[in-house]
Amino acid sequence: MQARAVIAALRQGDMPDAEALAWFAQGLSDGQVTDAQAAAFAMAVCLNGLDAPARANLTRAMRDSGDTLDWSLDGPVIDKHSTGGVGDCVSLVLAPALAACGGYVPMISGRGLGHTGGTLDKMEAIPGLRVDLPEDRFRQVVSDTGAAIVSASANIAPADKRLYAIRDVTATVESLDLITASILSKKLAAGLDHLVLDVKTGSGAFMKSTEDARALAQSLVSTANLAGCQTTALISDMNAPLAPALGNALEIAEVMRVLCDGAQGPLLELSAALGGVLLANAGLAKDVDTGTQMILSAVSSGKAAEAFGKMVYAQGGPVAFAENWQRFLPEAPVIVEVPAPAPGYITQINGEALGLAVVALGGGRQVETDTIDPAVGLSDVVTLGQKVSKGQPLLRIHAAREAAAQAAAHSVIDAISIGAKTPQTQPLVIERIDG
Repeated sequence: MQARAVIAALRQGDMPDAEALAWFAQGLSDGQVTDAQAAAFAMAVCLNGLDAPARANLTRAMRDSGDTLDWSLDGPVIDKHSTGGVGDCVSLVLAPALAACGGYVPMISGRGLGHTGGTLDKMEAIPGLRVDLPEDRFRQVVSDTGAAIVSASANIAPADKRLYAIRDVTATVESLDLITASILSKKLAAGLDHLVLDVKTGSGAFMKSTEDARALAQSLVSTANLAGCQTTALISDMNAPLAPALGNALEIAEVMRVLCDGAQGPLLELSAALGGVLLANAGLAKDVDTGTQMILSAVSSGKAAEAFGKMVYAQGGPVAFAENWQRFLPEAPVIVEVPAPAPGYITQINGEALGLAVVALGGGRQVETDTIDPAVGLSDVVTLGQKVSKGQPLLRIHAAREAAAQAAAHSVIDAISIGAKTPQTQPLVIERIDG
């Protein structure tokens, strides 16, 4: 009867109170709520929406439907979340840099979704590394190294797992309210003091327009703050890959070039921007500019690389990975260059198409049970506005078989446009949204 009352209220446009939503989330978790009731709930929210207090109450209820973590550490517990893009390995640069600056980062991450790569899949390209750590080991790694990047246990926000599966088959995935509650319920279960969000917009993002990205960012920020976690969002441009590589081991290699060799570019720039906001909000820097410089200094000094190496070893990876990373990462047997068909400037890059090409190569999942090949992907991808001559490589394809490489070549050539004039571009960080 209680489930029916919640659904009826939502259908009529009324907002259930915190107690009713807490009951419903627990019912999702323990089975008191049926699949039919969960589907009706999702559709009612999708059609009529939630106001800000109800959205925060749903988020808290889903967070509290399972285990939540709390921490007793000598520094702030902080984290970052991205809405997903291509060549986006910011988490792997930022987590150790934040640890080197005095923060503690219990990063509960996800796997690849659609055309976007998953942080956990990238981490597992490192031989021996485990992301499915028991809670006591997870706590120990965070305490000892300052950061850990792991998968959510079955007991983290179980109501969200149940509801997401229902949403996936009832055409309610796009609901802004349910997206917000889904993302934040898992993040807030980690016991964070402060969170920064990277909400992406552009051809390689789920949110193609800045307006849609802004709406999601505002929903996430207001809800997280109402739920008790100080949160800021940056809207960032994803009209081109963030790193010049897509694919799990290939992106790890780009991360190590930043951490160990000081490679410059959008990957480091966005990592520093997000980290600067987080360090300032957490009181580890006097302002955002100082925090940004702290992140850059942690990278240039080698402290972030040292923290990354410690984290990798603590999670089961090779000792001294940061010093010898080239020898540990898998390599694809077939590497094919894709030449530019004409001279000119790179005017457009379809990031979603490139991401889907990586999935087709075996670097992502088309169904949940697919096994990922960590070595495949794309590298040396050209940048927007870059001038190219005819025959110059636009990118390199790393494949398990020649036939797969040739099929990918046909896909990626259509994803990169060449014109006579340099394109107009927007800043990497487009907008900041505070609570």
